[in-house]
Amino acid sequence: MGVTVNPTVSRRRLGSELRRLREISGMTSQQVAETLLISQPKISQLENGRRLIKPRDVRDLCGLYGVRDQRRVDQLMQLARESGRQGWWNAYDDIPYGAYIGLEAEAAAIRVYEPLVIPGLLQTRAYARAVIAGSIPHATAEQAAARLQVRMRRQNRLREPGKPLRLWIVLDESALRRVMGSREVMREQLDHVARLSAQPHVTLQVLPHDEGAHPGVSGQFSLLEFTDAADATVVYLERFTSDLYLEKRSDVRCYGDMYAHLQARALSPDSSRSFIEEVIQAYVGTEFRPDAR
Repeated sequence: MGVTVNPTVSRRRLGSELRRLREISGMTSQQVAETLLISQPKISQLENGRRLIKPRDVRDLCGLYGVRDQRRVDQLMQLARESGRQGWWNAYDDIPYGAYIGLEAEAAAIRVYEPLVIPGLLQTRAYARAVIAGSIPHATAEQAAARLQVRMRRQNRLREPGKPLRLWIVLDESALRRVMGSREVMREQLDHVARLSAQPHVTLQVLPHDEGAHPGVSGQFSLLEFTDAADATVVYLERFTSDLYLEKRSDVRCYGDMYAHLQARALSPDSSRSFIEEVIQAYVGTEFRPDAR
């Protein structure tokens, strides 16, 4: 088994394929549940990739759905084995958003709206440390250190040779103005953001305060997009004690429309970089120098 296996994505792909086979067979999830003497919510959780499934259960479902191709059954059983393995993030204790990291690691593109902080994929170590310390005051030193390590490692997705993550960010002006750590930390952080936003696979737009009310006032959200049609697009909503993952087409379409409105209201990428440079000058009180450290 290669080290690149992503258990989160394997689980989603398996669930999607099991749902497709069930629909081809003409059975409803309720009929499957009654036949196997399990609850209907369990079937839904399996098909949505929210629940682990054992290889033998995959074999039984394939038999129920009339799958005669043994090679296909074996492939699905292998996906079940992969989905039970642990991703690199499971080595860290107290990381509640492991499912999101698994999706992020496999996504081809992510669109992010962030109203309050610089997104984790763009954070410097000093800025991330300040955000973690301030937003999770109950965390122990060990827990904070683990979260910092995970956040830094996630950024490898932007540096993958040949296939870096395609990242599009709409960033509210508040994230630029809110001082995390110190003014020096902010200067370094915004300098980092300005340089990253010039890379071809990163697009950043700033949404100024004077734009007033807009579709993002309800809070942060991300749209994770996958090349595999089975995975489609997932909407991710980050919350303090739990996260939400939306996959219904109507939900994805709604958030996609919201994001399009935010893009239209925000400054262009070039104007956004100029805006960020002006904010940096306000922090340092001197001319912006992108190579200064």
